[in-house]
Amino acid sequence: MAVFVALALCLSGCATGGTGARDEGPAHADMARSKAVSSASPSPSPVPDRTEAVRLVKADPAVSTEVKRELKPCVSDDYPIDVSYGDLTGAPSDDIVVNVLSCGDSVGVASYVYREQGGAYRNVFKSEEPPVYAEIDRGYLVVTKQVYAKDDALSNPSSEDVISYRWISDRFVRKYSTRTDYGSLGDEETAAPEG
Repeated sequence: MAVFVALALCLSGCATGGTGARDEGPAHADMARSKAVSSASPSPSPVPDRTEAVRLVKADPAVSTEVKRELKPCVSDDYPIDVSYGDLTGAPSDDIVVNVLSCGDSVGVASYVYREQGGAYRNVFKSEEPPVYAEIDRGYLVVTKQVYAKDDALSNPSSEDVISYRWISDRFVRKYSTRTDYGSLGDEETAAPEG
């Protein structure tokens, strides 16, 4: 009789029309979505757009005359720049990384970082030794420079330096660097393997 009662209780528990874990409510997807929405900034970011970034570079006294002279639209009003926004310096607004490129082959001519201070952006980093390209990677400023030997073609640098900087005591400090030596790949003929 005890076995029969236990079996009846078990079957009645299964027959209540339950839906397993859903009896406890939804899988909290709606709650996660509402948290994501509420944590988003309700007002637009005050950082400059691409056009304002061009004006920032042109008005910057730290930018060389040559870079300013070469910073012209390639097509209509499309300037050869890449602009990234992110937190590099802990400033109240996103920092701005501006890469000035050449029109024909998009080679990095110069890289700059601008930090917001007192309602205005000021230059806190510059590299004007082409080819150069700067980007933000997990809080680091990562600058890539291709190195050419005397006879290297533009498409075949001899090596590449990747330097990571961290913002420490109101300036960028070099933390890591890596050099990749490409050697003479493709310069020598190699015999096909015999088989």
